[in-house]
Amino acid sequence: MPNLTKREIVLKVAEETPSLRQAEVVSIIQKTLDHITDALAKGQNIEIRNFGVFEVVLRRSKPGRNPRRPEVDVIIPARAAVRFSAGKVMRERVLHLTEKLKNKK
Repeated sequence: MPNLTKREIVLKVAEETPSLRQAEVVSIIQKTLDHITDALAKGQNIEIRNFGVFEVVLRRSKPGRNPRRPEVDVIIPARAAVRFSAGKVMRERVLHLTEKLKNKK
């Protein structure tokens, strides 16, 4: 399955909402993504009911190896990362793909 792009989302929303022009839909989607990014950058969690939760977590530092020089250990520093937990509705809708993905392997 090919990836869904922001452009394709804009086209679908514009098609389903004839009262909005594509430029308006692009602006709305981009502003939404910008607000989500800004909130996460401030350390806030984002909860979108029935979709999921984006939360900022701190990943611990850990030892790593450079594949080109495996004899040398490198410390990967601790860093902030975004974790996504799917909401109930999303989990249920995606769950039906289990068998399809199992058979793909």
